[in-house]
Amino acid sequence: MTGRERLIRTLLGQPVDRPAVNFYEVGGLKVDPNDPDPFNVYNDPSWQPLLQLAEEHTDLIRMRGPALIPRFTACYQEYFLEDNYENDLSYYYRTKIKIGGRELSSLSRRDKDIDTVWILQHIIKDLDDLKSYLDLPDEALLREPDLTELFAAEKEVGDKGIVMVDIADPLCLAASLFDMSDYTVIALTEQKLFHALLEKCARHIYPVVEKIAAEFPDHLWRICGAEYATEPYLPPRLFKDYVVRYTGPMIDIIKRYGGLVRIHCHGRMRNILRYIAEMGVDAIDPIEPTGQGDIELDEVRREYGRDLVLFGNLEITDIENMEPRAFETVVRRAIKQGTYGSGRGFVLMPSASPIGRKIRPRTLTNYETIVKSIVG
Repeated sequence: MTGRERLIRTLLGQPVDRPAVNFYEVGGLKVDPNDPDPFNVYNDPSWQPLLQLAEEHTDLIRMRGPALIPRFTACYQEYFLEDNYENDLSYYYRTKIKIGGRELSSLSRRDKDIDTVWILQHIIKDLDDLKSYLDLPDEALLREPDLTELFAAEKEVGDKGIVMVDIADPLCLAASLFDMSDYTVIALTEQKLFHALLEKCARHIYPVVEKIAAEFPDHLWRICGAEYATEPYLPPRLFKDYVVRYTGPMIDIIKRYGGLVRIHCHGRMRNILRYIAEMGVDAIDPIEPTGQGDIELDEVRREYGRDLVLFGNLEITDIENMEPRAFETVVRRAIKQGTYGSGRGFVLMPSASPIGRKIRPRTLTNYETIVKSIVG
């Protein structure tokens, strides 16, 4: 089977020649190893064998989030001011929102040798900031999706895999406006205000989902945000209030246009899996092993595998740090648990990917073990 055939049949619960294997962001994110930009970690020679391994020996899932353009540019510019600057080591992004005599601001940093963004200062820092943000006109937040990247990725990947629409749910959009400690306190103690924020986020994400689903139908989607409402951050009852209530309509829209939905949720899932299943999703990831997670893969397979395709359950820290012989045991255990008995399907996949400029030989060896354990 081609990678595309194998992934589609897995998602539909049909027989496949072997379990699918995917490296998640490696082969999933859009990268250019030939781009000389000093902030591009993927142009380092140590990355090239891993990128090649993903392209040639895995079932590719291109993860693409559509570009979102302000629908009412003048209104957006009335309230938002963005600028950036850099030094020898880092790139900084600053956003300011002026509303009702107040100024809300955020500051993020991207370092040259690490492919991630650190939020140094969040937009919402207290209840007064939250109330001001809620006063923003919806027109300032409404976005129009540009699907160019989705269609380009579809053409580029061909039979090697599929394209997956990558998008945040209202909880992800809302929670990321706060420092994690402020978010958990406000989500717990100011539930009426937090629901107002979720409703505001929902009003500008639902039309985006509708447009993408209508113009790019019959594709897999990854929805991020559920982990913000898992333990130990929030009790399970609030998962139903903050995820099921606001993510559910996104799932309904996607399915109306023939799409499939994969819920992304790190960490502890035992007490919220039933809510995820009840939303009618098709798949979950990354089902982290106990330690990071709190439920074994074979238990998830036994209880929910009939309805859900399981993506996981390899920990990125094990890939980067574990001795190769021990890691091979971990991989074979995940394959056994993920494919044991009956179930809709399983995709062997890490929980994340390396973010540094250098790929160590041990890391590459462990990625090779993932492939060899499936492909041979």
